Amino acid sequence: MSNSFSVLVIDDEMINLQIISDILCDEVDIIMAKSGEQGVRKALEFSPDLILLDVIMPDMDGFDTMKKLSQDARTCDIPVIFITALNDIDNEEKGLLLGASDYIQKPIHASIIKARVALHLKLINQHRILERLSTIDPLTSLANRRKYEETIRSEWTLMEELNQTLSLAVIDIDNFKQYNDLYGHAAGDIVLQRVATVLANNFIKNRDLVARYGGEEFVAIMPNTLKEEALYRINKCISEVQDMAIACNKKDKNIVTISAGVASIAPTRDDRFEDLFAAADKALYMAKTSGKNQVKCG
Repeated sequence: MSNSFSVLVIDDEMINLQIISDILCDEVDIIMAKSGEQGVRKALEFSPDLILLDVIMPDMDGFDTMKKLSQDARTCDIPVIFITALNDIDNEEKGLLLGASDYIQKPIHASIIKARVALHLKLINQHRILERLSTIDPLTSLANRRKYEETIRSEWTLMEELNQTLSLAVIDIDNFKQYNDLYGHAAGDIVLQRVATVLANNFIKNRDLVARYGGEEFVAIMPNTLKEEALYRINKCISEVQDMAIACNKKDKNIVTISAGVASIAPTRDDRFEDLFAAADKALYMAKTSGKNQVKCG
């Protein structure tokens, strides 16, 4: 365990909060709540990695608190360990059916709490690693199409709420099929990696995301970015790829280049993010058919 993890402890007895905090404070960041209602608020505010929840509390007991947590999309996936003096099977079954991950019986033993918390945080970490791997393109180490689709949806909603501009670029390596045919797929993979590095280095602002969309095509999401800035950044990528001077056809002395299409919008309720992609993709087609190695705006 490390302090990169946070644990929310919900208990109406201050002495219990202090005991658990003293046991775990060297291992994790501790957040304390003195009631179920306060615990729900702090879970929403801090998004802890794990919740330790007392069952017997006035007003809103542990079971009701668990129901509240499970009904909100922002907290429903946070693992909960019940801490209780109740030792009957019915209450344990009730907690597990509500979604609890584990039970710890009172009186509290330091070694048991440390071991249980360590186990669940290890499982959380393993899950996160698998989630991260499932959203990464293994060849380029960029985000993959799945991650792009998740991100464009969330950024679209956020930009609509904030009334900000969302820019999207669709980028393609020119004449990539011919390059593969001439030099082989291993060499083509190296080109993909080198172009991906250029893109990754130019899309690191705020919540930018660059992803491999498929084959030799990439997408770049630029939240809170106006069209002019998006075009500037894409032109910078085009210049950097050209400056690498990767030979594409020795006979004609051609080099590897990229083309791109950019589209920008401040989303409203009547707009769809699919139309933004379509506009950028259409602009890419214009860039391809009018000479390549350039960017056009949709």
